[in-house]
Amino acid sequence: MAVPPMQITPVTLDGHHVRLAPMSESHLEGLSAAGLDESIWRLAMDRMQTRQDVSDYVTNALADQARGVSLPFVTIDRASNRIIGSTRFGNIDRSNRRVEIGWTWLNPQWQRTAANTEAKLMMLQHAFDIWDCVRVELKTDALNQQSRDAMLRIGAREEGVLRSHMLAWNGRRRDSVYFSILDHEWPAVKASLESKLVSGPAAQSA
Repeated sequence: MAVPPMQITPVTLDGHHVRLAPMSESHLEGLSAAGLDESIWRLAMDRMQTRQDVSDYVTNALADQARGVSLPFVTIDRASNRIIGSTRFGNIDRSNRRVEIGWTWLNPQWQRTAANTEAKLMMLQHAFDIWDCVRVELKTDALNQQSRDAMLRIGAREEGVLRSHMLAWNGRRRDSVYFSILDHEWPAVKASLESKLVSGPAAQSA
């Protein structure tokens, strides 16, 4: 029996700690309040220094969504109902049932908390359990050891380095490290993430 196609439509993902809501232009002020911290963008491909930068960021993300290759979210802290960052599905490949999770940033106040762990869990659940993906990709800057370690801790497999893969906002040639999770690996990854969420703050670094 043929597998039905992935339905790439905006969706809200609700967790105990965070809500991932479909990004819209109405989130501009909240994203500006959360994202204009210089430390967030030190190793990022883009950087946001002004409200106009945030506006351009939202416009580009929604343009990719309209083309069917991206599904961007704002990350909302449920306790305060504040926007604390953003993440997205990108490089969506429906024919090969493949998607990338990335473009993730959080205000420093919520880094190394349950926010990112739970967001990853909800997105992976959507990718594998709803879209029936066979592969989820993640990538990061080769210089971002914290991110590389976090991807390994959730059970993603490191695949290799693409040299001079991307040009960062400051002109630096970025080497990208690729990771992946396959559908048969998902149950173990899910169990690992669920364990981290109940283990307390010390485990919240994925």
